[in-house]
Amino acid sequence: MTDIAPTHEPLKFAYWVPNVSGGLVISSIEQRTDWGYDYNVKLAQTAERVGFEYALSQVRYASSYGAAQQHESTSISLALLLNTEELKVISAIHPGIWHPAVLAKFINTADQFSHGRAAVNVVSGWFKDEYTDLGLEWLEHDERYERAAEFIQVLRGLWTQEKFSFHGKYYDITDFTLRPFPYEVPGRAHPDIFQGGNSTAARFNGGAFSDWYFSNGKDFDGFTEQYDDVTRIAAEHGRRTRFGLNGFVIQRDSRAEAERQLREIIAHADDGAVEGFRKSVQEAGASTKDGKGMWADSSLDDLVQYNDGFRTQLFGDAQQIAERIIEYKKRGVDLFLLGFLHFQEELERFGETVIPIVRELEADLARTGDPIEVAAR
Repeated sequence: MTDIAPTHEPLKFAYWVPNVSGGLVISSIEQRTDWGYDYNVKLAQTAERVGFEYALSQVRYASSYGAAQQHESTSISLALLLNTEELKVISAIHPGIWHPAVLAKFINTADQFSHGRAAVNVVSGWFKDEYTDLGLEWLEHDERYERAAEFIQVLRGLWTQEKFSFHGKYYDITDFTLRPFPYEVPGRAHPDIFQGGNSTAARFNGGAFSDWYFSNGKDFDGFTEQYDDVTRIAAEHGRRTRFGLNGFVIQRDSRAEAERQLREIIAHADDGAVEGFRKSVQEAGASTKDGKGMWADSSLDDLVQYNDGFRTQLFGDAQQIAERIIEYKKRGVDLFLLGFLHFQEELERFGETVIPIVRELEADLARTGDPIEVAAR
Protein backbone atom coordinates (compact mmCIF):
# COMPACT_ATOMS: atom_id res chain seq x y z
CA MET A 1 0.00 0.00 0.00
CA THR A 2 1.30 3.43 -1.01
CA ASP A 3 0.35 6.45 1.08
CA ILE A 4 -0.65 9.40 -1.09
CA ALA A 5 0.07 12.84 0.28
CA PRO A 6 -3.15 14.87 0.38
CA THR A 7 -3.45 17.78 -2.00
CA HIS A 8 -5.27 20.91 -0.89
CA GLU A 9 -5.69 22.15 -4.45
CA PRO A 10 -9.38 22.18 -5.37
CA LEU A 11 -10.46 19.44 -7.72
CA LYS A 12 -10.95 20.60 -11.29
CA PHE A 13 -13.91 19.64 -13.41
CA ALA A 14 -13.99 19.21 -17.17
CA TYR A 15 -16.65 18.01 -19.56
CA TRP A 16 -16.59 16.24 -22.91
CA VAL A 17 -17.60 18.68 -25.63
CA PRO A 18 -20.38 16.96 -27.62
CA ASN A 19 -18.88 17.99 -30.97
CA VAL A 20 -19.78 14.61 -32.48
CA SER A 21 -23.32 13.42 -33.10
CA GLY A 22 -24.85 10.62 -31.10
CA GLY A 23 -24.00 11.74 -27.59
CA LEU A 24 -21.60 9.95 -25.26
CA VAL A 25 -23.28 6.54 -25.09
CA ILE A 26 -23.68 4.16 -28.03
CA SER A 27 -27.37 3.60 -27.33
CA SER A 28 -30.70 4.35 -28.94
CA ILE A 29 -31.98 5.81 -25.67
CA GLU A 30 -32.88 9.47 -25.87
CA GLN A 31 -29.89 11.76 -25.36
CA ARG A 32 -30.84 15.43 -25.20
CA THR A 33 -27.68 16.82 -26.70
CA ASP A 34 -26.53 18.40 -29.94
CA TRP A 35 -23.23 18.49 -31.80
CA GLY A 36 -23.88 21.90 -33.37
CA TYR A 37 -22.29 25.30 -32.78
CA ASP A 38 -25.12 27.13 -30.97
CA TYR A 39 -25.74 24.28 -28.53
CA ASN A 40 -22.05 23.94 -27.73
CA VAL A 41 -21.56 27.67 -27.16
CA LYS A 42 -24.49 27.73 -24.72
CA LEU A 43 -23.16 24.59 -23.01
CA ALA A 44 -19.68 26.09 -22.60
CA GLN A 45 -21.11 29.26 -21.11
CA THR A 46 -23.26 27.21 -18.73
CA ALA A 47 -20.29 25.06 -17.71
CA GLU A 48 -18.18 28.12 -17.01
CA ARG A 49 -20.95 29.65 -14.90
CA VAL A 50 -21.50 26.58 -12.71
CA GLY A 51 -17.87 25.79 -11.90
CA PHE A 52 -16.27 23.79 -14.70
CA GLU A 53 -12.72 24.87 -15.53
CA TYR A 54 -12.01 22.75 -18.62
CA ALA A 55 -13.75 21.33 -21.67
CA LEU A 56 -12.31 18.67 -24.00
CA SER A 57 -13.19 18.70 -27.70
CA GLN A 58 -13.25 15.18 -29.12
CA VAL A 59 -11.33 14.21 -32.24
CA ARG A 60 -12.86 11.94 -34.85
CA TYR A 61 -12.33 12.12 -38.60
CA ALA A 62 -14.08 9.08 -40.07
CA SER A 63 -17.83 8.67 -39.60
CA SER A 64 -18.16 5.62 -37.35
CA TYR A 65 -19.53 3.93 -34.23
CA GLY A 66 -22.37 6.28 -33.39
CA ALA A 67 -20.50 9.44 -34.46
CA ALA A 68 -21.97 9.97 -37.92
CA GLN A 69 -21.16 13.69 -37.83
CA GLN A 70 -18.30 15.49 -36.15
CA HIS A 71 -16.79 18.96 -35.95
CA GLU A 72 -12.99 19.25 -36.06
CA SER A 73 -11.58 19.61 -32.55
CA THR A 74 -9.29 22.64 -32.81
CA SER A 75 -11.87 24.65 -34.75
CA ILE A 76 -14.68 24.15 -32.27
CA SER A 77 -12.26 24.67 -29.38
CA LEU A 78 -11.34 28.11 -30.73
CA ALA A 79 -15.02 28.93 -31.17
CA LEU A 80 -15.72 28.03 -27.55
CA LEU A 81 -12.71 29.99 -26.30
CA LEU A 82 -13.94 33.09 -28.12
CA ASN A 83 -17.39 32.74 -26.54
CA THR A 84 -16.24 32.28 -22.93
CA GLU A 85 -14.10 34.24 -20.49
CA GLU A 86 -12.52 31.71 -18.11
CA LEU A 87 -13.09 28.19 -19.47
CA LYS A 88 -9.97 26.38 -20.68
CA VAL A 89 -10.60 24.29 -23.79
CA ILE A 90 -8.52 21.22 -24.62
CA SER A 91 -8.23 20.16 -28.27
CA ALA A 92 -7.69 16.44 -28.83
CA ILE A 93 -5.25 15.94 -31.72
CA HIS A 94 -3.46 13.10 -33.53
CA PRO A 95 0.27 13.01 -34.25
CA GLY A 96 0.70 11.75 -37.78
CA ILE A 97 -2.21 13.89 -38.93
CA TRP A 98 -0.80 17.12 -37.46
CA HIS A 99 2.79 18.30 -37.69
CA PRO A 100 3.76 19.53 -34.19
CA ALA A 101 4.95 22.93 -35.43
CA VAL A 102 1.68 23.56 -37.29
CA LEU A 103 -0.33 22.61 -34.22
CA ALA A 104 1.93 24.69 -31.97
CA LYS A 105 1.32 27.71 -34.21
CA PHE A 106 -2.45 27.19 -34.15
CA ILE A 107 -2.50 26.84 -30.37
CA ASN A 108 -0.33 29.95 -30.00
CA THR A 109 -2.97 31.93 -31.87
CA ALA A 110 -5.86 30.42 -29.92
CA ASP A 111 -3.96 31.01 -26.67
CA GLN A 112 -3.29 34.64 -27.51
CA PHE A 113 -6.91 35.27 -28.49
CA SER A 114 -8.20 33.61 -25.29
CA HIS A 115 -5.59 35.09 -22.93
CA GLY A 116 -4.02 31.77 -22.01
CA ARG A 117 -6.88 29.25 -22.06
CA ALA A 118 -5.91 26.85 -24.87
CA ALA A 119 -4.66 23.32 -24.20
CA VAL A 120 -4.08 20.06 -26.10
CA ASN A 121 -4.69 16.36 -25.56
CA VAL A 122 -2.20 14.32 -27.60
CA VAL A 123 -4.03 11.19 -28.77
CA SER A 124 -1.72 8.53 -30.17
CA GLY A 125 -4.55 7.02 -32.22
CA TRP A 126 -6.53 3.78 -32.18
CA PHE A 127 -8.62 3.93 -35.36
CA LYS A 128 -6.44 2.48 -38.11
CA ASP A 129 -8.84 3.38 -40.93
CA GLU A 130 -8.48 7.09 -40.17
CA TYR A 131 -4.84 6.80 -41.19
CA THR A 132 -4.78 4.15 -43.89
CA ASP A 133 -7.85 5.38 -45.78
CA LEU A 134 -6.19 8.80 -46.02
CA GLY A 135 -2.92 7.30 -47.23
CA LEU A 136 -1.16 8.12 -43.97
CA GLU A 137 1.37 5.85 -42.30
CA TRP A 138 -0.06 3.55 -39.63
CA LEU A 139 2.44 2.68 -36.93
CA GLU A 140 2.28 -0.21 -34.50
CA HIS A 141 1.17 0.56 -30.93
CA ASP A 142 4.48 1.31 -29.21
CA GLU A 143 5.75 3.22 -32.24
CA ARG A 144 2.69 5.47 -32.07
CA TYR A 145 3.60 6.34 -28.49
CA GLU A 146 7.24 6.93 -29.44
CA ARG A 147 6.03 9.39 -32.06
CA ALA A 148 3.67 10.99 -29.53
CA ALA A 149 6.58 11.40 -27.08
CA GLU A 150 8.57 13.25 -29.73
CA PHE A 151 5.49 15.29 -30.66
CA ILE A 152 5.08 16.46 -27.06
CA GLN A 153 8.76 17.35 -26.75
CA VAL A 154 8.61 19.40 -29.95
CA LEU A 155 5.45 21.20 -28.79
CA ARG A 156 7.03 22.11 -25.48
CA GLY A 157 10.28 23.22 -27.11
CA LEU A 158 8.58 25.44 -29.68
CA TRP A 159 6.40 27.00 -26.99
CA THR A 160 9.30 27.83 -24.68
CA GLN A 161 12.48 28.30 -26.74
CA GLU A 162 13.77 30.42 -29.57
CA LYS A 163 15.79 28.71 -32.29
CA PHE A 164 14.57 25.35 -31.06
CA SER A 165 16.17 22.20 -32.46
CA PHE A 166 15.09 18.58 -32.14
CA HIS A 167 16.44 15.61 -34.05
CA GLY A 168 14.40 12.47 -33.48
CA LYS A 169 13.12 9.44 -35.33
CA TYR A 170 9.91 11.13 -36.45
CA TYR A 171 10.58 14.87 -36.31
CA ASP A 172 13.59 16.91 -37.33
CA ILE A 173 13.53 20.58 -36.30
CA THR A 174 16.45 22.98 -36.75
CA ASP A 175 16.78 26.46 -35.19
CA PHE A 176 13.05 27.19 -35.44
CA THR A 177 11.28 30.03 -33.65
CA LEU A 178 7.52 30.51 -33.47
CA ARG A 179 6.25 34.03 -32.87
CA PRO A 180 4.22 34.95 -30.99
CA PHE A 181 4.83 32.55 -28.13
CA PRO A 182 1.76 31.45 -26.18
CA TYR A 183 0.07 34.07 -24.03
CA GLU A 184 2.06 34.73 -20.87
CA VAL A 185 0.25 33.40 -17.80
CA PRO A 186 1.93 33.73 -14.39
CA GLY A 187 2.97 30.31 -13.13
CA ARG A 188 2.32 28.58 -16.45
CA ALA A 189 5.27 27.63 -18.63
CA HIS A 190 3.14 26.84 -21.69
CA PRO A 191 -0.35 25.56 -22.59
CA ASP A 192 -1.30 22.38 -20.74
CA ILE A 193 -0.37 19.12 -22.46
CA PHE A 194 -2.71 16.23 -21.69
CA GLN A 195 -2.22 12.63 -22.78
CA GLY A 196 -3.97 9.40 -21.95
CA GLY A 197 -3.89 5.66 -22.36
CA ASN A 198 -3.62 2.55 -20.24
CA SER A 199 -0.68 0.77 -21.84
CA THR A 200 2.89 0.60 -20.55
CA ALA A 201 3.98 2.97 -23.35
CA ALA A 202 1.20 5.43 -22.49
CA ARG A 203 2.13 5.39 -18.82
CA PHE A 204 5.76 6.07 -19.65
CA ASN A 205 4.80 9.09 -21.76
CA GLY A 206 2.46 10.30 -19.03
CA GLY A 207 5.20 10.23 -16.42
CA ALA A 208 8.14 11.29 -18.56
CA PHE A 209 6.64 14.00 -20.79
CA SER A 210 3.02 15.06 -20.20
CA ASP A 211 1.60 17.65 -17.80
CA TRP A 212 -1.58 15.63 -17.31
CA TYR A 213 -2.36 11.92 -17.61
CA PHE A 214 -5.94 11.02 -18.55
CA SER A 215 -7.24 7.68 -17.36
CA ASN A 216 -10.25 5.93 -18.83
CA GLY A 217 -12.97 5.23 -16.29
CA LYS A 218 -11.67 3.07 -13.42
CA ASP A 219 -12.78 1.78 -10.05
CA PHE A 220 -10.65 2.70 -7.02
CA ASP A 221 -8.17 -0.13 -7.41
CA GLY A 222 -7.84 0.35 -11.15
CA PHE A 223 -7.09 4.04 -10.81
CA THR A 224 -4.65 3.48 -7.94
CA GLU A 225 -2.65 0.98 -9.98
CA GLN A 226 -2.23 3.51 -12.79
CA TYR A 227 -1.54 6.37 -10.39
CA ASP A 228 1.27 4.48 -8.67
CA ASP A 229 2.88 3.46 -11.96
CA VAL A 230 2.78 6.87 -13.65
CA THR A 231 3.84 8.68 -10.46
CA ARG A 232 6.84 6.38 -10.14
CA ILE A 233 7.88 7.12 -13.72
CA ALA A 234 7.42 10.86 -13.22
CA ALA A 235 9.58 10.78 -10.07
CA GLU A 236 12.30 8.93 -11.96
CA HIS A 237 12.33 11.82 -14.44
CA GLY A 238 12.23 14.55 -11.79
CA ARG A 239 8.70 15.55 -12.74
CA ARG A 240 5.16 15.69 -11.37
CA THR A 241 2.25 14.55 -13.50
CA ARG A 242 -1.31 15.46 -12.62
CA PHE A 243 -4.18 13.02 -13.12
CA GLY A 244 -7.53 13.27 -14.83
CA LEU A 245 -10.19 10.54 -14.61
CA ASN A 246 -13.06 9.91 -17.00
CA GLY A 247 -16.53 9.45 -15.54
CA PHE A 248 -20.10 9.33 -16.79
CA VAL A 249 -22.49 11.00 -14.36
CA ILE A 250 -25.98 9.68 -13.75
CA GLN A 251 -27.38 12.02 -11.11
CA ARG A 252 -30.89 11.17 -9.99
CA ASP A 253 -32.83 11.47 -6.74
CA SER A 254 -31.49 8.12 -5.49
CA ARG A 255 -28.85 5.52 -6.27
CA ALA A 256 -31.57 3.05 -7.21
CA GLU A 257 -33.05 5.45 -9.74
CA ALA A 258 -29.60 6.15 -11.20
CA GLU A 259 -28.90 2.43 -11.56
CA ARG A 260 -32.24 1.95 -13.32
CA GLN A 261 -31.19 4.63 -15.77
CA LEU A 262 -27.86 2.86 -16.31
CA ARG A 263 -29.61 -0.44 -17.02
CA GLU A 264 -31.90 1.28 -19.50
CA ILE A 265 -28.94 2.83 -21.35
CA ILE A 266 -27.25 -0.58 -21.65
CA ALA A 267 -30.50 -2.35 -22.60
CA HIS A 268 -30.89 0.02 -25.57
CA ALA A 269 -27.26 -0.24 -26.67
CA ASP A 270 -26.54 -0.32 -30.39
CA ASP A 271 -24.99 -3.79 -30.27
CA GLY A 272 -23.54 -3.64 -33.76
CA ALA A 273 -21.86 -0.29 -33.21
CA VAL A 274 -20.55 -1.32 -29.78
CA GLU A 275 -19.12 -4.56 -31.18
CA GLY A 276 -17.49 -2.71 -34.09
CA PHE A 277 -15.97 -0.23 -31.67
CA ARG A 278 -14.75 -3.06 -29.44
CA LYS A 279 -13.01 -4.84 -32.32
CA SER A 280 -11.25 -1.66 -33.40
CA VAL A 281 -10.12 -0.39 -30.02
CA GLN A 282 -9.11 -3.69 -28.47
CA GLU A 283 -6.57 -4.20 -31.25
CA ALA A 284 -4.60 -1.53 -29.39
CA GLY A 285 -4.34 -3.66 -26.26
CA ALA A 286 -3.69 -6.84 -28.17
CA SER A 287 -0.85 -5.27 -30.14
CA THR A 288 1.18 -4.32 -27.07
CA LYS A 289 3.90 -6.62 -25.83
CA ASP A 290 2.34 -7.05 -22.38
CA GLY A 291 -1.30 -7.06 -23.45
CA LYS A 292 -2.11 -3.79 -21.71
CA GLY A 293 -3.86 -0.99 -23.52
CA MET A 294 -6.89 1.25 -23.73
CA TRP A 295 -10.05 -0.88 -23.46
CA ALA A 296 -7.97 -4.10 -23.26
CA ASP A 297 -10.12 -5.41 -20.39
CA SER A 298 -13.37 -3.56 -21.13
CA SER A 299 -16.62 -5.51 -21.32
CA LEU A 300 -19.30 -4.79 -23.92
CA ASP A 301 -21.37 -3.06 -21.22
CA ASP A 302 -18.39 -0.86 -20.35
CA LEU A 303 -17.97 0.14 -24.00
CA VAL A 304 -21.52 1.46 -24.32
CA GLN A 305 -19.86 4.56 -22.81
CA TYR A 306 -16.84 4.62 -25.06
CA ASN A 307 -14.29 5.75 -22.50
CA ASP A 308 -15.35 3.32 -19.77
CA GLY A 309 -17.13 6.08 -17.90
CA PHE A 310 -19.56 3.70 -16.17
CA ARG A 311 -16.65 2.12 -14.29
CA THR A 312 -16.09 5.25 -12.19
CA GLN A 313 -19.64 4.78 -10.81
CA LEU A 314 -20.66 8.39 -10.39
CA PHE A 315 -24.27 7.34 -9.86
CA GLY A 316 -26.81 8.49 -7.29
CA ASP A 317 -27.91 11.72 -5.68
CA ALA A 318 -25.71 14.80 -5.32
CA GLN A 319 -24.32 13.81 -1.92
CA GLN A 320 -23.46 10.27 -3.00
CA ILE A 321 -21.69 11.42 -6.15
CA ALA A 322 -19.75 14.12 -4.27
CA GLU A 323 -18.59 11.65 -1.63
CA ARG A 324 -17.37 9.22 -4.28
CA ILE A 325 -15.53 12.05 -6.04
CA ILE A 326 -13.74 12.91 -2.80
CA GLU A 327 -12.70 9.29 -2.37
CA TYR A 328 -11.04 9.49 -5.77
CA LYS A 329 -9.36 12.74 -4.78
CA LYS A 330 -7.90 10.93 -1.79
CA ARG A 331 -6.37 8.48 -4.24
CA GLY A 332 -4.74 11.18 -6.36
CA VAL A 333 -7.28 12.42 -8.90
CA ASP A 334 -6.78 16.11 -9.73
CA LEU A 335 -9.47 16.51 -12.41
CA PHE A 336 -12.67 14.78 -13.44
CA LEU A 337 -13.58 14.61 -17.13
CA LEU A 338 -17.33 14.10 -17.21
CA GLY A 339 -20.05 13.10 -19.62
CA PHE A 340 -23.83 13.26 -19.26
CA LEU A 341 -26.87 11.75 -20.95
CA HIS A 342 -28.73 15.06 -21.30
CA PHE A 343 -25.85 17.48 -21.40
CA GLN A 344 -27.29 20.96 -20.87
CA GLU A 345 -29.62 20.26 -17.96
CA GLU A 346 -27.54 17.54 -16.29
CA LEU A 347 -24.24 19.44 -16.48
CA GLU A 348 -25.97 22.50 -15.04
CA ARG A 349 -27.53 20.47 -12.24
CA PHE A 350 -24.18 18.84 -11.43
CA GLY A 351 -22.46 22.22 -11.22
CA GLU A 352 -25.16 23.74 -9.04
CA THR A 353 -25.59 20.81 -6.65
CA VAL A 354 -22.60 18.42 -6.68
CA ILE A 355 -19.67 20.84 -7.01
CA PRO A 356 -20.71 22.88 -3.92
CA ILE A 357 -20.83 19.68 -1.84
CA VAL A 358 -17.41 18.68 -3.18
CA ARG A 359 -16.04 22.06 -2.08
CA GLU A 360 -17.49 21.59 1.41
CA LEU A 361 -15.95 18.12 1.68
CA GLU A 362 -12.61 19.44 0.45
CA ALA A 363 -12.70 22.15 3.10
CA ASP A 364 -13.42 19.52 5.76
CA LEU A 365 -10.50 17.42 4.53
CA ALA A 366 -8.13 20.38 4.60
CA ARG A 367 -9.34 21.55 8.02
CA THR A 368 -9.13 18.20 9.78
CA GLY A 369 -5.91 17.09 8.13
CA ASP A 370 -7.53 13.71 7.61
CA PRO A 371 -4.81 11.43 6.23
CA ILE A 372 -5.39 9.89 2.86
CA GLU A 373 -6.82 6.44 3.45
CA VAL A 374 -6.27 3.92 0.73
CA ALA A 375 -7.73 0.96 2.55
CA ALA A 376 -9.71 -0.20 -0.46
CA ARG A 377 -6.61 -1.17 -2.46
